[in-house]
Amino acid sequence: MGKGCITATKYFLFLFNLLFFIFGALIMGFGLWVLLDNQSFIAVLQESSTTLKVVSYIFISVGSLSMAMGFLGCIGAIYEIRCLLGLYFTCLLLILIAQVTAGVLIYFQRDRLKHEMSNIIKGMLVNYTGQNRTTEHTWDYVQRTMKCCGWTGPGNWSENVWIRNSSVSMYPCSCRNETLPGTDVKETGLCEHLSNILPVYETGCMHSVEGWLLENCGVILGICVGVAVIEVSHTHTGPHTHITYSALRKYSAPLNFATFCHISGF
Repeated sequence: MGKGCITATKYFLFLFNLLFFIFGALIMGFGLWVLLDNQSFIAVLQESSTTLKVVSYIFISVGSLSMAMGFLGCIGAIYEIRCLLGLYFTCLLLILIAQVTAGVLIYFQRDRLKHEMSNIIKGMLVNYTGQNRTTEHTWDYVQRTMKCCGWTGPGNWSENVWIRNSSVSMYPCSCRNETLPGTDVKETGLCEHLSNILPVYETGCMHSVEGWLLENCGVILGICVGVAVIEVSHTHTGPHTHITYSALRKYSAPLNFATFCHISGF
């Protein structure tokens, strides 16, 4: 009975580490997406925001370290390498502290991040040319798909250098309201219009973009909470498992189920 209980504990610990490895891979994947993506709104922020790049590197680092720790934990659990398990649980505590610290910093810096995002978008609108730039094409995609114009409204485009200095009425083609009558226009760049009443969406993109960010960040927050729960569970049960391995020495001593559970602290 003692041997069977120890085996069950060993594979239970292996399962925890496997989940930890998977969650780490998801966090690292999110960091890589933020860093490398050039097809979504993230690409607009990334070009000018050092904060976003730092956050992406933090996610990549934490995810990579979590994967490494999960792998070491699996090896230590299967082969009962006690020194490896000790190193694993020490690193686990450090990762948990880093995650809590990062979460607190992001929470208290959220207003600053929102203000920085607003400045980045408005600066991009002022210098928009419609040429082959990833950030501009990405913003055109945002306006088309979210059916909005500008950041707080179409009035933001009045500060654009090209529109302000043009002798004719111009507007961003991606702002065109498809429900209004007129011919089809190109999807990027600036378009001319004969009258001063522009056929554009009247709402800004701010609320839609913030909702999109909250939705995607909510998924990542759920993953991080899952990782934190696993980490707390490991840091609580890990020392007991380590004591169990040290006391039983490869199942050499006969031990009944009650004694094993007493050693494990259950």
